[in-house]
Amino acid sequence: MGNLTVPAFGIGQRALLVRTREGNILWDCVSLIDSDTVALIKALGGIYAIAISHPHYYTSMVQWSQAFGGVPIRLHEDDREWVQRPDASVKFWQGDTYPLEHGLTLIRVGGHFPGFQVLHSAEAEHGDGALFTGDQPQVSPDRRYVSFMYSYPNFVPLDAASVRKIVSSVEPFSFAKLYGAWPTFVVQGNAKEALRRSAERYLQAFEGSPSMTYQTLNPQQKRSPR
Repeated sequence: MGNLTVPAFGIGQRALLVRTREGNILWDCVSLIDSDTVALIKALGGIYAIAISHPHYYTSMVQWSQAFGGVPIRLHEDDREWVQRPDASVKFWQGDTYPLEHGLTLIRVGGHFPGFQVLHSAEAEHGDGALFTGDQPQVSPDRRYVSFMYSYPNFVPLDAASVRKIVSSVEPFSFAKLYGAWPTFVVQGNAKEALRRSAERYLQAFEGSPSMTYQTLNPQQKRSPR
């Protein structure tokens, strides 16, 4: 189940209610929280935890937690500095993976933020698994590929080592679908193969030809210190 604000607010990202046979978790966060949405989620069994991919989506996470009795918000320790509203519900974890209940696992992939985390569900898609990624990997408009960015507003690509780290971090996990941060941004079918194929394409473009240096563009002008 996806939750989004209509009309779109800010960048228009969605949150996802990841449902399991034993309990639900709210993945990522939208800024607006209202009584109708809370009532709907409670009718579907409520939530036992919240997990958010990265600081750009922290927004009203404490209010979401309080609406469901102060459920824990699972964030990675490496992004602690970006929490603007400390609260007892915010629980930090360390390391590379953190198992949650009911076949769910948080995986730190880094890159876009040091503590960027994705969520894996082993039960999803009839046991074939699903990966919930928020902004990273980012689902491409054709829904067949993903890509990788360090800074979206400034169009700064992610470095090659970080892309390799993302791929290796999720390698132990099976997933048939990959759910991104916007409605309809879902990689269908063998999403794990799509991720691998996307990373190869990205790295080939990133490393396959000599980079254009400042001196190449301006051979008569020296670089000034930055």
